[in-house]
Amino acid sequence: MTMEKRDPRYEALFTPWKIGQVEIKNRIVLCPMGGTSLFGWMEHTGNHFDREAAKFFLEKAQNNVGLIIPGIAPIRSTFMNQWLYQNKKMFAELKEFMEEIHKTGTKLFIQLTAGMGRSWAIPTPLVMLHNMPVVRDLIKPIIDIRAQSMSPSELPSRWSDKVTTRAITVKEIEQIVEAFAKTAELCKWAGVDGVEVHAVHEGYLLDQFTHEYTNKRTDAYGGSFENRYRFATDIVKAIKEKCGKEFPVSLRYSVKSYVKDFGVGAVPGETFDEIGRDMAESEKAVKYLQDAGYDMLNADNGTYDSWYWAHPPMYMPLNCNLQDVAHIKKFVDIPVVCAGRMEPEVGAQAVADGLIDGVGVARQFLADAEWVTKLIEGRLEDIRPCICCHNACFNMAHYKGVANAQSIYDASHIARCALDPTVMQSDKYKITPAKVKKAVAVIGGGIGGMEAAIVCAKRGHSVTLYEKSGELGGVFIAAAAPSFKEKDRALIAWYIREIAKYPITVKLNTEVKDIASLGADEVIVATGAVPNKIPVKGAEHGIEAVDYLLGKKTVGEKVVVVGGGLTGCEIAYDLYLQGKKPTIVEMKNDLIVSDKICLANTSFLRDFFSANKVPVYLESRTTEIRADGVTVADRDGKTVDIPADSVILSVGYHPAPVTTKGKGVHVIGDAKAVGNLRTVIWGAWDVAMKL
Repeated sequence: MTMEKRDPRYEALFTPWKIGQVEIKNRIVLCPMGGTSLFGWMEHTGNHFDREAAKFFLEKAQNNVGLIIPGIAPIRSTFMNQWLYQNKKMFAELKEFMEEIHKTGTKLFIQLTAGMGRSWAIPTPLVMLHNMPVVRDLIKPIIDIRAQSMSPSELPSRWSDKVTTRAITVKEIEQIVEAFAKTAELCKWAGVDGVEVHAVHEGYLLDQFTHEYTNKRTDAYGGSFENRYRFATDIVKAIKEKCGKEFPVSLRYSVKSYVKDFGVGAVPGETFDEIGRDMAESEKAVKYLQDAGYDMLNADNGTYDSWYWAHPPMYMPLNCNLQDVAHIKKFVDIPVVCAGRMEPEVGAQAVADGLIDGVGVARQFLADAEWVTKLIEGRLEDIRPCICCHNACFNMAHYKGVANAQSIYDASHIARCALDPTVMQSDKYKITPAKVKKAVAVIGGGIGGMEAAIVCAKRGHSVTLYEKSGELGGVFIAAAAPSFKEKDRALIAWYIREIAKYPITVKLNTEVKDIASLGADEVIVATGAVPNKIPVKGAEHGIEAVDYLLGKKTVGEKVVVVGGGLTGCEIAYDLYLQGKKPTIVEMKNDLIVSDKICLANTSFLRDFFSANKVPVYLESRTTEIRADGVTVADRDGKTVDIPADSVILSVGYHPAPVTTKGKGVHVIGDAKAVGNLRTVIWGAWDVAMKL
């Protein structure tokens, strides 16, 4: 489709604009994501130019994004304690890369961070070391734990109740300010179009200085408004002095904090007392920051205490930050970008109306690298939607008694994508033509089965997909049923359209009982899992979660949900949205106890239930289910009767492979081990790439 035929609804997205004197060809900004730094620091010891990230961003530049802002580059490395500006070779490699980026017409800013402070997602194994001074000092040359979490004042860690952060010294502040200037100068030399300061945003170190609830200092960096914002303004002034006033400096900025207390955020629509930055202060702050020298605000909302505003899961409204960001644009003359579940049509209209200057998008670029090109060409139905699951891109998990439960592998490999394993893993996951073309049978038409069928077809195999029901989607149809899962439903529709693009024979209403009868060279079993049963008196009165989600069983007004894992909590949330009165019963000491589900997702649900007074019984087991309610016992054996019109059972699943034996049989997804969309899709690739 020619540019002239582009859908007029999106026309405003493809108009040029300026940040300082730098012209950007369109209004689409690829916002920074942890794990995508060009100065790789997570997966290696010491800084280095990250070739995989470079490949990732060049692909996006070739697909029509206007401005790229890679993920954070710590001004001082996490490992080996090296200042970023000390690695001159890295900037020489960056210079070569910028020449390639500029051939596409895309501009690129480097985002530099002062640090995380109390928001540092301290891995659980490091919590113990944090509180062992002798060992902590021994490993300091490799990783300086206390430097990673230094904050304006002594503060409770967002992640561990066993960690108290230390106050940063004035000398350390001055070193960081100097390092920003020296690094920005090298970025300018390398041909980078500007830098972004990270961040008076999301409760990171600079943001903690601005908040009265996290800044208890009595020196020049605490107390008054001017003192609390001094660290951020010192940095931009130092950069401008070193690089010149014309060199653009953006600021990652949170308009409002939406924080009620340490570790407690405010959900949309809630009436609460803000202890962070409110709108009145933000109106003053943006003008102050502009006057200090910042050339753009890359804005959204929230802190790690209210993380779902900055990293919105599917429970948050679409375009959730637009109203607040549009409001603060009235108080500045510099351009303002808005991020947070932004929809292209809404973003385009906001630009056209002068409410914002740029539309910030991040994880949609992981789900579909070509989505901007597809938008330009009018191929919206071909865009694979981001479902805001955070299963691979940012799955730092936290629950009561555990700090960051994320695996060490995931901690060093964030910014991957549950839906596309090739993202930032192009050497590990790739499509290569099969050396021997085979007949492949895939049993099960859920997400895993469809993904395996597509990968096999792309490699040149002859594929037949068998599904015992009358539609494709499997158990994900039930998972996508709640009202807030519109992106999940769009993903199923996307898969069905993708299946039709390849020579894949689909046989619906076909249950496979004898794999030998299929005549296939290879058989992929993707038959999923089935619900667990609980040995409780009266269990027959309970409704299986899947039956409820699929509409096979209806519920009354008062509903007890047995099981406070992700599915149970999502069901309870959906019930509340319907106007019903849910109660959750969970055996563990917190809701959604998992090392695979991001705190941004889980904290929303926990905060929502707390704010809306949804009863939650933790460390409690269901001892009896009756037609009129349940009996539960707490950890001390004390029982309570909870009246209910209906009881929904959400107590997990176990694999249900149609078979696991036979030559050429490969079991994938939940049929192999119950997991999530990431394990299902990546597992499908693990098998399909090798056939």
